Parts: sequence; structure tokens; C-alpha cells
Amino acid sequence: MTLSERLRAALDQPAPGNLLPGDLLEGGPAEPRAAAVLVAITRRPDPGLLLTVRREHLRTHAGQVAFPGGRVDPEDADVAAAALREAKEELGLDPSDVRLWGTADAYRTITGYEVTPVLGDVPPDLPLVPHEDEVADWFEAPLAFVLDPANQRGVETEYQGRMRTYYQIDWQHRRIWGATAAMLVNLTRRLRWS
Repeated sequence: MTLSERLRAALDQPAPGNLLPGDLLEGGPAEPRAAAVLVAITRRPDPGLLLTVRREHLRTHAGQVAFPGGRVDPEDADVAAAALREAKEELGLDPSDVRLWGTADAYRTITGYEVTPVLGDVPPDLPLVPHEDEVADWFEAPLAFVLDPANQRGVETEYQGRMRTYYQIDWQHRRIWGATAAMLVNLTRRLRWS
């Protein structure tokens, strides 16, 4: 069974008990806002994962590596519709190019969102065009690399007077960290559990 097949099958299994739930700041919203991201995996013998680099001027998560995604709007039918809409807006990814697999475990961000990862696969080498105002760049990282626990390291830092731990994955001078890395850690834990 390939890594992609194993990951797809893991979505149907009960959640393991060691998932990272996320982190809401004290004084943050009592109810997090719904958001969704597209975890787009390329259909290659060695599959990759599409990631974006957010523009530096954005209000939240500026300059960070992220999955394409954003808040669930009232007109979105569900989290999958939101993830596909955002991927179309951010990368020009045609929703018809995505074969959806399902959703993974929601993650609560420090900025007050509950983010649901929507997984699916896409053809390789699509002519993606980053949104000029939102996306500085995009790249494809090897799925096996980002899901390898050896490449997921915990980092401690002080934030708003408290020590916090977050995960970081470094690949070819790219720093994948925060919520994006945490969702990848959760996918890894699902794989190892199933």
C-alpha cells in the first residue's frame, strides 16, 4: 500500500488519543470561527504536498507557509466547499482537478479559528497561478518527508508571557511551522495509529 493509500485509509479510522488539539489564547473567542484548508497531494509515485507562502502584508499569519484555505463563508455548503473555493482563489486550482478523500481532525489556532483539513489528490504539474495579493509563492514538498516524525521537531518559545511549544518542519530552506505543521503532525499520528 502506498503512502497516499495509507493516509486515505487512515481518515476512516477513529482518531488516536494523542492528537494536537490546538491552542486558543486566553481572552480569545469562546467559540472559534470555522475555517478549512485543502491538503492537496499530488498523484505521483512519490507524492508531494502543495503549500503556499502567504504574503508579508497579510493581517494574520503573514509570510508563513500554509495550506491553501481560509474561513468558511455562509455561502459555502460545507468545509470541503470552503477549502476548494479558497484553493481556487489562492492558487487558481480548479475544483474539478481535486479528488476529495475526506476530512481530518480539526485544529484550533491561536488566532481563534477551528481549521478542518480537507484531503484530496490532484494531478501533478498543474499550471497553478498564485493570487497576487495573498500568495507570495507556492511549492510542493515531499509527502513522505513532511509526514516523517524525524523531521517534525518541537520548538519552545515565549509568547504573550507564556511558554508555548509548536512544531516545525524544515524543507529546502522553507520553514513549515505553527498550525500547518501541527496538522501534519496529526496526520502522521493518524498514520501511525491506523
